[in-house]
Amino acid sequence: MSIFSKLFGKAAPSEPFVLAPVSEMMGEDPFWKIVAASINGSGGDQDRQEAILINSLERLTPAEIVGFRLRTDKLLYDTYTSDMWCAGYLIKGGCSDDMFEYFRLWVISKGRDVYEKARANPDSLSDQMDENEEFYDFESFWYVALTAFKNKTGKELYDHIAYDNFKYGEGNYQQFDFTWEEEDPESMKKICPRLFERFDNPR
Repeated sequence: MSIFSKLFGKAAPSEPFVLAPVSEMMGEDPFWKIVAASINGSGGDQDRQEAILINSLERLTPAEIVGFRLRTDKLLYDTYTSDMWCAGYLIKGGCSDDMFEYFRLWVISKGRDVYEKARANPDSLSDQMDENEEFYDFESFWYVALTAFKNKTGKELYDHIAYDNFKYGEGNYQQFDFTWEEEDPESMKKICPRLFERFDNPR
């Protein structure tokens, strides 16, 4: 029982939630440990993995939850490349801007080893092809930090990002020239030969 309760016989009034805008990303090691735990506990079920992620994040401080989201943004930023888009196009049979985002979130959700290999060589994702996998995307991974933050604080996470000091958001993506064309299958085969062989009817 708090001193306030002892003196006045009722609970102390709740403190207003205050968090200065955050621009610091969660460290890579703790980020990937959280993702690994969600993989290990989910049994390959994406809904289960989402629930585990939210539960894990709710145990952190509000600043750490924001940091998890910012690290996710940085990982997306680092895989916004022509070669990765080629892999996404082949795997998904077409890949719009939004689909490319959700595809990269799926790559992140597979853990550090898969992500880092794919970043170096997107064709390595051929090792992750699973007949039980249908869409190869994970849109809701994008929202786990937002949900955990809302559950913990009652506030919106977006209102607590220091955008002026964080340079890896979607609006700051580096523009690039595509190194492949959907009308030229051979250009895609050069980038992702194993994926091309598996998905040899791009559209």
